[in-house]
Amino acid sequence: MRPRAELLKDVIADLTLAASFVTILPVASSKPAADDAIARATWALPVAGLLVGLAGALVYKIASRFGLPPNLAALLALAATALLTGALHEDGLADTADGLGGGQTRARKLEIMRDSRIGTYGVCALILSFGLRWSAIAAIANPWAVMLALCAAHIAARAGLPAFMSLVPPARPDGLSASAGAPPGRSIAIAFALGTLALALALGPGKALVGLILLSLAGLILARLAIRQIGGQTGDILGAFEQSGEILILLVAAAFQMGG
Repeated sequence: MRPRAELLKDVIADLTLAASFVTILPVASSKPAADDAIARATWALPVAGLLVGLAGALVYKIASRFGLPPNLAALLALAATALLTGALHEDGLADTADGLGGGQTRARKLEIMRDSRIGTYGVCALILSFGLRWSAIAAIANPWAVMLALCAAHIAARAGLPAFMSLVPPARPDGLSASAGAPPGRSIAIAFALGTLALALALGPGKALVGLILLSLAGLILARLAIRQIGGQTGDILGAFEQSGEILILLVAAAFQMGG
């Protein structure tokens, strides 16, 4: 059995590594992380997501305190989360939409996804993503409920990433997903447990179940599209997966909120 000090050191290292991938916070070590460390640290992605959700909730709360209406407060909250993450997942969503929607061959689709320029499909995907999330947050309105919804969305959207990375093979041998490797079963289980717990605590058991079903369906659809069109997943596909999760959980929270 490993000493507690060593286990704690590994946990801190995983949390730091996950935060460095998910946010622009200067927490990354100057020493390159080993590939197996990246895969192992995927369990901590939901924890990093909690930081992003709390940041958005804090901005929403401050904006509300200054008397701004829910629609403006929601827009500022989304701006805060995008700034904190460096719009990493939004970039992945846009590239995925351009690649899967615009290319005719597997090679061309992968080429488009690597291109830093954004196309029509990418623009439309970003408009829909920001529009749906903004509308959902504004509909929830209450700052406390917004905090719960944002935290649940950002945690749960990242909780499925380890399983997705493990079940869907990398589309190319030289990408980030390929170099990171498949997350171990323990990391997958911990991330899933954290996501499920967050949904249950923030939304309640019934809403959590609806959210889990929708997240699973979205993951299956995206996995099928990615495998059929480009042969597997890439970092951009993972970004699209995260964005889909955020949107769905926020919509679930808004729907139940409006329905009483």
